Formats: sequence, structure tokens, C-alpha cells
Amino acid sequence: MTRIGLLVVLLVELAAPVAAAQDFVPPKNNRHGGTRIGVFGFGVRGGLDLDSDGQFVLGTTLDMGDLFSDRLRLRPSFDLGVFNGPSTYSGSMDALWRFTADEEVAMPYVGLGFSVAGHQGCGDDPQCPDLWFNLTFGFELRYRSTFNWLLEYRALDALDRHRVFIGLTTRRGN
Repeated sequence: MTRIGLLVVLLVELAAPVAAAQDFVPPKNNRHGGTRIGVFGFGVRGGLDLDSDGQFVLGTTLDMGDLFSDRLRLRPSFDLGVFNGPSTYSGSMDALWRFTADEEVAMPYVGLGFSVAGHQGCGDDPQCPDLWFNLTFGFELRYRSTFNWLLEYRALDALDRHRVFIGLTTRRGN
């Protein structure tokens, strides 16, 4: 058993330099005017809920494709609010209009969508889970060739709740 274990360790050490980690290479951004659906990128973000004693919110997003134009993007997301009160969650689907092309240094956008939202102890609340209308304003700033900084404001629940985020998101290929 000791010889087999030593042989496995030796093989792993010899193979480690060859099995280097792969870089994320986003799909190429071909010009088109139609609808494309797929996973073209992802993002992570953190921020504050401005209405609930400053609850900390963690989230993730997906770039799920284009609707009718390469400027109108489909973006689902999931957010989890923790600390300062009961934990909250929301799953959202937004359509974002990007004002500039992906190659620009700063890419502002605006979006509309909806969320299914709930909170800890949801089973005791007849209003939970709830359907919210969302309004999004934000911009991405070029960070590296494959990543952007994300700064975003989200008005949720028909402008009744407010969140701000900062995060990183992948860039589409050029």
C-alpha cells in the first residue's frame, strides 16, 4: 500500500504543471440583430439594502443572451440578504438595455423586470412569497480583458425597496 501511495503522489506531482488552470474565455461577440439565448457570462456582487437597517446583500447574475438586439440583454439573478433582521431572498428576471457597445470602457444600462421574493419565516406570512416589479440602473467599468466592475442601483417592489451593489462580471468576447 505504501508503494502505491508513493507512486500516486509522484504521478500527481509530475502531472500538476501540465494540468494548469484554464482561463475563462468568453464567447466571441459577433454582430447580429436577432435573439440569442445561452450563458454568455456571469457575475457576483455585494451591497446594502437601504430600507432594512442596512442588511448586507450577496448576489449572483447570469448573462443569458440577447433579445432582438445585442443591446437588450436577458439577465436572471439571485440575491440573499443577511444580518440586521430576518434573512431575505429574491430571484429576479430582468431585461437590460445597454447604451453602449461591449468594447467601451464604461457601459451604462437601465432595466426592467420582476422578482419572486421572500424572507425568513415566510410560511407564517400570507404575503410571502411576493412578486415584485424591479427597476435597475447601473454601469460596468472595464477592469481587465475578461472582467468588468459592476456598480448598480435596484429599485424593487414597485420602488418601495432600494439596494445598491458593487461586483465583478465577465465581459463578452470581442
